[in-house]
Amino acid sequence: MTVLEDRIVMAEQSDELTLDRMFEWIEPAPEGIKVEIVRGAIYMSPQRQTHWEIIADIYEQLRVRYPRNRIASDVRIDFPGRLNGFASDVAAFRERAVKDDKGRWSYEDVQFVAEVISKDTAANDYGPKLDTYALAEVSMYVIADPYTGKCRVHTHPQGGQYRTTSIFDFGDEIDLSETFLGIKLITREFPREGGAPAKAASDD
Repeated sequence: MTVLEDRIVMAEQSDELTLDRMFEWIEPAPEGIKVEIVRGAIYMSPQRQTHWEIIADIYEQLRVRYPRNRIASDVRIDFPGRLNGFASDVAAFRERAVKDDKGRWSYEDVQFVAEVISKDTAANDYGPKLDTYALAEVSMYVIADPYTGKCRVHTHPQGGQYRTTSIFDFGDEIDLSETFLGIKLITREFPREGGAPAKAASDD
């Protein structure tokens, strides 16, 4: 058992395990490593060039709709459920959203989220994070998967589930002009990766 695992067991036994405490144990994270906590499990993953290029592309397109200070990447946001401290690849916030006294955004102000699939954490993006974003009523959740070359756009959260899911190929123009985003998401420059990550729930 590692020192970190030992600390987690001790905290769980004393009923003192909190997100703040867990992040204290793992900070500062190594440069270039994304750190987040999903349902009490700590995930640390390096960012690949392909991963970064898609994030940057989405960010640049969102700038038509959002000012720079209402978009975040790899910034801790605590979501509902037990011990969910996510660092979403891209998150955009509602107008007049403000940070709390700790300098953190509230999940209730998150309007849009995008996650770019990595092999090690794909199961989270397609599973627990999908459920949590719906529970938090994030209006739109986009999953960009460079291994399958597909984007999934989840909308209309209700009762802890997204009621609408649309699937697009990389290269498609995703027309979101009739949504709150008011843009067309262009995916033709999204790069692809070889190999296959954890399988998505559906490949319709």
